[in-house]
Formats: sequence, structure tokens, C-alpha cells
Amino acid sequence: MSRPEYNVYRSRPGFLSRLRPGRRDATPGGLRPSGGGRGRLRRALSPGRVLKYVLAVLVAWLVLTAAVFFLSAALQPGVSSRTQSALRTGPAQSLLTGSTILVLGSDARSAQTKEPGAGGPPRADSILLLHAGLGRVRRLSILRDSAADIPGHGTQKINAAYALGGPALTVRTVEGFLGNQVEVAHVIEVSFDDFPKLIDAMGGIDVTLRRCVRSAPFGGRKFSLKRGERHLNGRQALAFARVRKNLCAPSEDDRARAARQQQVLSAMRSRLLSPLAFPRLPFVAWQAPRTLGSDMQGLGLSLLFLDVATAGGAETEVLEPIADGPGGTLQISDQEKQEAVSRLLGD
Repeated sequence: MSRPEYNVYRSRPGFLSRLRPGRRDATPGGLRPSGGGRGRLRRALSPGRVLKYVLAVLVAWLVLTAAVFFLSAALQPGVSSRTQSALRTGPAQSLLTGSTILVLGSDARSAQTKEPGAGGPPRADSILLLHAGLGRVRRLSILRDSAADIPGHGTQKINAAYALGGPALTVRTVEGFLGNQVEVAHVIEVSFDDFPKLIDAMGGIDVTLRRCVRSAPFGGRKFSLKRGERHLNGRQALAFARVRKNLCAPSEDDRARAARQQQVLSAMRSRLLSPLAFPRLPFVAWQAPRTLGSDMQGLGLSLLFLDVATAGGAETEVLEPIADGPGGTLQISDQEKQEAVSRLLGD
């Protein structure tokens, strides 16, 4: 009776056993037989190979983040043709060589809320100029109550331009307000409806308060924060940035409000650069373009975000008023404007 033919197979060692020191089945040089010892040798898993695998995963995660960002940006509608025609586009306004970007936050309120002005035309809740290029970003904030000549509408608070003519009229108003040196090449509109979702995608932000912040009810809700270090979710961060009259400090004016908005932006940047944000990057990349309306496509927005991330924590300059004007406006001197513009443009 002949012996039956059969094959002998040996299972591969598990991942942890490969890392165990002093294995006896390894051949000299750190090579082990592969496939039951037939011919081929496979190098043992070393710390160097583990590092390569980790780096490969990190690079793949960053590539996925970039792909998600470009896809999300491509799905956004952009700006109207009227707004596009108001922008100064051309080689001189490249994000590589330096260009001026107008960032607008609208205070649009749903008619379903109980806030004053709900359902009415939105005004610009924040007006910020960025001059960005090659890792350098300079910022200039304009108080929304600053008196400005709005083309076709006379002198009013500068934020009224948004309600009267949208981003296009706001671009013209800001350029006239600051002088001929300023040419706005791009515009970004921040959606306060989607802003909390972006903060939540980051995992929230951390802010440090020197004094408490408490506001009268708006949006049907009260808002209050004690002083000290606080972790804010998206809804809290938006409410913190929008507080106009702080009941904890009645003497505060619109400059304190602008400072809180800059504090939120700084906290967002710090959060994104934190290792804790790395696992969340694709989710942030998907939400960021949905929060912004801009003439810039995915490449332009990605270059801007890169500039902001690598530009350091430079403070935002605020145009300081010299006096109160009629109708609750703030008067800004021409000299203050000229000096601020020179610093913004790096002249």
C-alpha cells in the first residue's frame, strides 16, 4: 500500500512575533525563509521598516485631505459675476507674489430667530483685509461702524455697503475708504450658518478670557463665559465672536468685539497646527470650503490656507477711530488709513 502524498504548510508568524527580539527561526542577516522555506527570503520587520510604513500612512492621509479639499471646493458655487467684475484680477494679484483679499462675515439672521433685524437685509458683521503671499500674511481689520462714503448712498456705517449692494459694493467702498493704493483681488464671504460646523470638525477651540463675557439674549439664547481657559464648540465660538455688548464690561466697544473675532481665528489656526487635529484633517478639509464663498478655486484657497498656516501668529491691526461721528459712526483719520495701508502692503 503506497503512502498518500501530502504537502506541509507553515503559517506566517503574526505581526507582534516579528517584532519579538531573539527569534530563533531567523537566518543570518535578519532574513527569514518565506513560503515554507522555499527559496525566497524575507527581511525581518525592523524599526526602520515600521517607520517607513508609518510615514506612508501619514502621506496617504495628507493626500486624502488634499483630495477632499479640492473636491469640496469644486462643488461650491463661487461668487456672482457682479462681484467678480469688481475684483482687480491680473498677474500683479497672484497669491505667490502677494495679493489683497477682502474677508466678509455677514450678520444675516433667519426670520425664525428672535434677534433684532431678523429676516432683514444682512450687513457685514466683520470686515478684514489680508495681504498674502509666499508665507507672509498681514491683516487689517476695519470696524463695522466706521464712517465711509458708499458709492451712490452717501456717508454711512461701512458695513451698510453689504446690505445695499453685496460684496461688489463692499469691495468698491473699502477701496475708496482706504485709498487708491488698495486693490482687492479676491473676496471671501464667511457663512455663519456653516461656521460652527467647521469649528466642530476641528474638535472645538481653546480660548483664554481675561474677563467674563455675557450678552443679552440673541438667537433666542443667552451666552455667558467665565474668565480663564475655555474650550468652545462651534455654536459657542460663533456666539463668542458675535457678542457686541458685553454685560460684564459695559465700557467695551466694537474694538473689543473685533479682538474677540481675531482671538477665534488665532485659536482656529493653533488648533489646526496641533497634532490633535491630524486625524480630523479630511473632515476639516471637507467643511472649510463649505463655510466660505469665494472667487478663488481649490488651488487659490489651498495656497491662502498654506500662507496663513505658515505666516506665524502676527497680530491683526485694527483701524483706530479718532472720534465718534453722527448716527453712531466712528471717524477714522486719513493719516491713520494711509499708515495702516502702508503696513498692510509692506511698503
